[in-house]
Amino acid sequence: MKKLQDIDEFNALFRQSTSHPLVSVADLSKADLSLFDPTDFGMYCVVLMDACIGRLTKDGQPLHYDEGTIFTMMPGQTMELQLDYSVYPRGWMLAFRPELLVKTGLGRDFYMFNFFSANATEALRLSPTERGTIVNCFANIFTELHTPADNLSGHMLRLGIGQLLSYCKRFYERQFMGKSAGVSNLLQRLDTLIDNYLGSGLPEQKGQPTVAWCAAQFDLSPNYFGDLVKRELRITAQEYVQGKIIDAAKRLLRNTNMSVAQISEQLGFAYSNHFTRMFHKKVGYSPMRYRKVATGNV
Repeated sequence: MKKLQDIDEFNALFRQSTSHPLVSVADLSKADLSLFDPTDFGMYCVVLMDACIGRLTKDGQPLHYDEGTIFTMMPGQTMELQLDYSVYPRGWMLAFRPELLVKTGLGRDFYMFNFFSANATEALRLSPTERGTIVNCFANIFTELHTPADNLSGHMLRLGIGQLLSYCKRFYERQFMGKSAGVSNLLQRLDTLIDNYLGSGLPEQKGQPTVAWCAAQFDLSPNYFGDLVKRELRITAQEYVQGKIIDAAKRLLRNTNMSVAQISEQLGFAYSNHFTRMFHKKVGYSPMRYRKVATGNV
C-alpha cells in the first residue's frame, strides 16, 4: 500500500501541475493507472465514477458502485480497484488536505459531512439531474483553482467545496430515506439484540453495551449508527442504549428481590452508585423509591 503525502504527489498521478497546495480536482480519464493500486490518499476525497472500471474495495471491504455514483474517503482510509482493462476510467476526483479546514467556516461546519466516516457498502447513486449538479460543483472548483489568485481565492475555494459536500449530504439523505423500512428493521433487531445481551449474564463480564458495540454488531461505524438512530428515533444513540439499560433495570426492580447492588452488577456497572445516579437522572426516582412506587409499597 502506498500513502500520498501531499497534493503534489496526487497531481503527479494525473500528470497535472499544482495550482493550490491544499486542493486539487482531477479528471479520472487522465489518471496514471497506479492511482488504483492500494492507496491511502492522506486527505479527504470525493470521487465521481462515470464508468465501472473494476472491483472497488475501501478499507478492504467491497464497495458497490455503478456509473454515475459517488464515494468518499478520508485520511487513513484506503482505496483499491482491481481494474477491468477493457473499460476506460471516466469521472472526477476532488482531493483536499485536512489543513484546509483549520480555523475556517468550512472546518466549523464539517461535522455535518459525516458520510466521510460512514461504513457504507454502496456508493451514492445520482439521478441525471443530481449528477449534473455535482459535475457543476466540480467544474466550479476546477475553475477557481485555475483563476489567478486574489484575496478571495481561499474563500471561494472553500465555498465551492462546501457546496459540493452539502449536495452530497442532501443526496445521501435522499438515498437513506429510501431505505427507511430497512432501518426500522435494523432497530427492531437491535432492540432484541440488546435485550438478549442484558439478560445473558455477559454484562457482568464485559460491561454495559456501548454505542460502538451496537454499531459493530451490524458492521456499521459508530457515527453512521448514531445517525440512523437519531434520524429514526429523534434521540442520540447513547440515549437509546441508556434507555434500554434503564428498561431492564425497571423490570428487575419490579419483578425480583435483587438488591440495587446486584442489579447494578448484572447490568454491567462497575460501581452501584453510578447506576443509581443514572437511574435517578433518567427516571426521577432512586431505584429503591421506584421499586416501592411500582410495587405499591409506598
